[in-house]
Amino acid sequence: MKLATIEQKKLIKKSNQSGYINIYCKFAELNTLINRLMSQNVNEPHLTGLTDQEVLTSRQQHGENLLTPPKRPSIWKLYLEKFQDPVIRVLLVAAVFSLIISIIENEYAETIGIFFAIFLATGIGFYFEYDANKKFDLLNAVGEETPVTVIRNGKIREIPRKDIVVGDIVVLNTGEEIPADGTLLEAVSLQVNESSLTGELMVNKTTDEAHFDDEATYPSNTVMRGTTVTDGHGIMKVERVGDATEIGKVARQATEQNQEQTPLNIQLTKLANLIGKAGFTIAALTFIIFTSKDLYHYLSLNEVNDWHQWMEIARIVLKYFMMAVTLIVVAVPEGLPMSVTLSLALNMRRMLKTNNLVRKMHACETMGAITVICTDKTGTLTQNLMQVYEAKLDESQPNLIAEGIATNSTAFLEEKGENEKPSGVGNPTEIALLLWLNAQGKNYMPLREQAKIVNQLTFSTERKYMATLVDSPIQGKRVLYIKGAPEIVMSKCQLSSQEVTSFNEQLLAYQNKAMRTLGLAYKYIPEGASEDCSELVNEGGLTFLGIFAISDPIRPDVPDAVKKCQSAGISVKIVTGDTPGTATEIARQIGLWKPEDTERNRITGVEFAALSDEEALERVLDLKVMSRARPMDKQRLVQLLQQKGAVVAVTGDGTNDAPALNHAQVGLSMGTGTSVAKEASDITLLDDSFHSIATAVMWGRSLYKNIQRFIVFQLTINVVALLSVLLGAFFGTELPLTVTQMLWVNLIMDTFAAMALASIAPSMDVMNEKPRKRTDFIISPAMRNNIFGVGLGFLVILMGLLVYFKNLPGGMDTRHLTIFFTIFVMLQFWNLFNASVFGTNHSFFKDASHAMGMLGVAAIILVGQLLIVSFGGKVFRTVPLSVEDWIYIIAGTSVVLWLGEIIRGVKRLTKK
Repeated sequence: MKLATIEQKKLIKKSNQSGYINIYCKFAELNTLINRLMSQNVNEPHLTGLTDQEVLTSRQQHGENLLTPPKRPSIWKLYLEKFQDPVIRVLLVAAVFSLIISIIENEYAETIGIFFAIFLATGIGFYFEYDANKKFDLLNAVGEETPVTVIRNGKIREIPRKDIVVGDIVVLNTGEEIPADGTLLEAVSLQVNESSLTGELMVNKTTDEAHFDDEATYPSNTVMRGTTVTDGHGIMKVERVGDATEIGKVARQATEQNQEQTPLNIQLTKLANLIGKAGFTIAALTFIIFTSKDLYHYLSLNEVNDWHQWMEIARIVLKYFMMAVTLIVVAVPEGLPMSVTLSLALNMRRMLKTNNLVRKMHACETMGAITVICTDKTGTLTQNLMQVYEAKLDESQPNLIAEGIATNSTAFLEEKGENEKPSGVGNPTEIALLLWLNAQGKNYMPLREQAKIVNQLTFSTERKYMATLVDSPIQGKRVLYIKGAPEIVMSKCQLSSQEVTSFNEQLLAYQNKAMRTLGLAYKYIPEGASEDCSELVNEGGLTFLGIFAISDPIRPDVPDAVKKCQSAGISVKIVTGDTPGTATEIARQIGLWKPEDTERNRITGVEFAALSDEEALERVLDLKVMSRARPMDKQRLVQLLQQKGAVVAVTGDGTNDAPALNHAQVGLSMGTGTSVAKEASDITLLDDSFHSIATAVMWGRSLYKNIQRFIVFQLTINVVALLSVLLGAFFGTELPLTVTQMLWVNLIMDTFAAMALASIAPSMDVMNEKPRKRTDFIISPAMRNNIFGVGLGFLVILMGLLVYFKNLPGGMDTRHLTIFFTIFVMLQFWNLFNASVFGTNHSFFKDASHAMGMLGVAAIILVGQLLIVSFGGKVFRTVPLSVEDWIYIIAGTSVVLWLGEIIRGVKRLTKK
């Protein structure tokens, strides 16, 4: 038997156009089984298959073999979802009030500005999510045209997978993906990789009830869509297709709408409510106080007896209503939704460069809030490739060992590039032996081709061994090679009781580490002897060559990544369909399972399902390992953890992980995982690296700090602007800052500030902190003190300016108000540098590259202010200032930065 034919590979090999992931499906050629079937009388009832009419009837009754794709929101719906942002909603209310005033005054500049802020913020968010979804759809392209071998009308033929119907007779061979759920009619040494559904790499399948595995997740005579034949061959009758299959049921759970709010959304909702209440309260108080004051003054001097007096009263009410609306517009941080969106969007792009495809924007930040990671084992913690862990062999017979591995095997290795993961077609255990042989510097293919195979007995679950009789050119004689369960192989060999005891102790040590073990033996066969492998093996007298311990090794970077997560206060839990022993051993190897852990820290899926919600809730936080977990067990675990207040991330690559991926706050799928798993996730790790999760946590926490820095910067502006307008009314008749000027500050300047603060590189320092609590308000006490402390300081300066200008001969004019506006902006300009290092004691100038990036943004803001002042005219109520004025303003306001540097320097010295 050779590898899959070139024609088959052309049919199956697909790579997506985006260049992020190449998805390869590997099929072995249809050989032994088809030849056997062709030579049989295909008129046997179970081999004739369906007629063309029966196919049409079955398709009408049971449907097509296609999984219903998840319902994608329309482009408009995707865009309108952006208006659910709580701050955007507050901004819309302000826009409505502004529009009312605009209609009355016939001046629409302010209203246009506010709507521009809304559409820019929502547009940016929409574009990046739409772009990510397009990339994801390319990444997730699935070939429903994959050819499947069936028997119809008594003949063997190939049809596309999507054309399979209930009742079809399907021929299964090594390397093929099973196209639908069904019952086995025949099974010869059949082993199936069920890792996509249960996490198990190798499950024995049989039609013999005496050899059924009672503990198996699915009955031993059934096979499921999406699993792969790793060894042997068989015939199945299709029982369920499309959405009715097990993978279809799981896919439905994976596409349910998850109503769980992200931590950032919860905090922004609280912030929007606070800002809304504060803005409306101050505006209402201002309106009531000033309107009452002026009306009292007017009514005490005038009698209301005609419409002229009523018009004057209406003018007074309208004047202060406009002032109240202005205060609401000032209070609402127009730049905040944009800054959050820009920060998230920039992070999406940067994370893509590190092989993290973020599909849902808020997932970037939510990663920084997670307190629990529930991770799959196979393909996530492990490499999903069986490899030799250790070999105890008779080193005096290297040639016999090499030839035995090469010839006594039905597996093949595939040629790979230097940096590509090795793989093969066939039994994973045999592939592991071939990889080990290659690592010893011996190519299995020449050894296999040069030896003439006389007879071969394939592996079966009943015999538990495989034997091959060859004419060996190396030995110059006929040799019988056998490999299989060590206890069976040793029973056929000449070994002393002491040797058997020694090997059994070694085998027990391997099995305690949840490893598969394999024994090798050989025997020289004289000329004229029987050529029946079974007979020769049963004669005994073989020479034992030794044992192999084989396992699916953990990824090299996983222990370090788990340690980072634990030091960051994040609990890691393994949730797998594998056996309790294997799951616990993997937990031990990655540093999760400690000697002091007890049975309370692990559970099986069946035991977990038997617990009531009250009992399970009491245990969930203590669990470290859940084995034999079924898809719904994983989902229930996630939901119970969320009930306990945990922010949960789930990692996985199989269809069985999809419901949990969907219901977690963040679902992380592997790039090589199933399409259902990727569809259910928020982030796809294109490099399949668990280490990327720790990196994503660091990015998320750093991003949250950057958002907090922006809030400090933004709300300082808003507090100063709000109180300036409110208090400014006492110092003069004109508003010290117009709404148009406010829109410049809140929209344009803050957009650049958002870019600057969002571009601050993540710091590993955040991994030494504990996760923030979901109940913690986004404005921390330190932020509150900074906002009001700095804000009140700026307010004293600005109010002092107004008093000074008012007391000048001739009072305040437009030039004075332009200076006031420019000083207001420049105070915030220098405060931007302080905000960029808020939360640390670092000097702004510590990181030269960071400083250069900020200086570039600062230059844009400075030039923008210069242009606004010079050419703003009546729209911005400004007049050009002299060079001398600019020098005085810039130098004087720079004290803000130097004062911040001195305070941080003192803190550093104090800390030392």
